Amino acid sequence: MKIAVFVSGGGTNLQAIIDKIASGEITNVEISEVIASNESAFAIERAKKAGIPAKVISKKVLGAEAYDDATLAELNGLGVELVVLAGFLSMLGPKTVAAYANRIINIHPALIPAFCGQGMYGIRPHEAVLAKGVKVSGATVHFVNEHYDEGPIILQKAVDVLPDDTPETLQKRIMKECEQVILPQAIQLIADGRIEVVNNLVRVKP
Repeated sequence: MKIAVFVSGGGTNLQAIIDKIASGEITNVEISEVIASNESAFAIERAKKAGIPAKVISKKVLGAEAYDDATLAELNGLGVELVVLAGFLSMLGPKTVAAYANRIINIHPALIPAFCGQGMYGIRPHEAVLAKGVKVSGATVHFVNEHYDEGPIILQKAVDVLPDDTPETLQKRIMKECEQVILPQAIQLIADGRIEVVNNLVRVKP
């Protein structure tokens, strides 16, 4: 299965995918290209080090409609079967989302439907979790639709929020113990044909 990984920053989740493909934990999956939203994303360096083509497609540079067209043309040209948003801080355009319905997944650093939606990215969900005093947080892998964080949920994993947590410690723990575990798992489930969406709900086939 050919995948494209979209990134905006450091690329730690991208690295987890690269490592698990290399180790054989993810099978029958090839990263065709890493697509960054900006030239300064360190994830580009991770891609290059792994010998994976990387490209920048910037909504800021192109404008929304041209960005949508360029993204869709790139994915179609690569023959991509699954789009993986791994720390991608932009929103894909409506043409791309429609063309790849139930073929775009995103990792969100909280337990949807809590602490999600527009503006809830990066450190912000973790700040909100601590401000609310909730005792459990985690990460969610979901399919992407035209609304922020509203597509069908594929996998979730939780961790306890500790009394001495800061937004940074919570972010790091969720990234390592949740995001980098369930995002590769979701990719493998899809590659194995074990995911189906029925009435906007995900079923995992045995």
